[in-house]
Amino acid sequence: MTEEINTALLAELKRLANAVERLAGPAPAVNDWDAADCFVWAPSRLHLQPVKKPNRVALKLIRGVDHVRDILHENTVRFAEGYAANNVLLWGARGMGKSSLVKAVHEDVRRESGSALKLVEVHREDIASLPNLLDLLKDTPYRVIVFCDDLSFDHDDTAYKSLKAALDGGVEGRPDNVLFYATSNRRHLLPRHMMENEQSTAINPSEAVEEKVSLSDRFGLWLGFHKCSQEDYLGMIDGYADHFKLGLERDRMHAEALEWATTRGARSGRVAWQYIQDLAGRMRVHIERG
Repeated sequence: MTEEINTALLAELKRLANAVERLAGPAPAVNDWDAADCFVWAPSRLHLQPVKKPNRVALKLIRGVDHVRDILHENTVRFAEGYAANNVLLWGARGMGKSSLVKAVHEDVRRESGSALKLVEVHREDIASLPNLLDLLKDTPYRVIVFCDDLSFDHDDTAYKSLKAALDGGVEGRPDNVLFYATSNRRHLLPRHMMENEQSTAINPSEAVEEKVSLSDRFGLWLGFHKCSQEDYLGMIDGYADHFKLGLERDRMHAEALEWATTRGARSGRVAWQYIQDLAGRMRVHIERG
């Protein structure tokens, strides 16, 4: 009888232990900085997931944004070398290479400087977990660019407060070894209708959106991306074609590329790349962006 009771108690203890483990959630992962140069933040386990083969394009292939490219590159070089640098907001037209430029500059600076510069991508929905990420990053020996693509905030979204603290505020402030880069289609990270609605319904309209608009002011550099001209668009096409050795006659290729852009209603770096992928596929040529 005693043995049966002990067996029953042991089974019950195991059941309770399993229940407690489920409530506690998964244990924090062990982060290996040597596993990669790019990582994706997984807040549920405080885990930096290594990205073995990042989706990026070589810096020399990014055309039509020379001015902002040079500014971002210089800012990143200073940061990698241990000097003062600014948080950067890359904003503007869709498909003009904002996120591609961030990833390409990171790789170019890392290679040129020989530094162990790391890039950690934070998904928009995980912005509220930034304090946990910064707490983890501040004790690392590496310099880290925290990157958020397509950043914006909608009505009743309070996650921007975590971002404000991460950029500038809080008692500790941003760690010296961390820089924040973000891309957005919106200069002030808020939709215009939201700003106008809050201004029209507030007792003090000027204060209604001041807190949220001040978020973009926390970025020391604003780099604007605008719709490209036909000349810039064709320059992108030519750059890709030369790099990948696509031997189509130039006038024909330009005519096809312009028709391709017309059917999509826009000229942009993304549209240029999509045409090049189509052309390379038709010509049975293998291409890689990195």
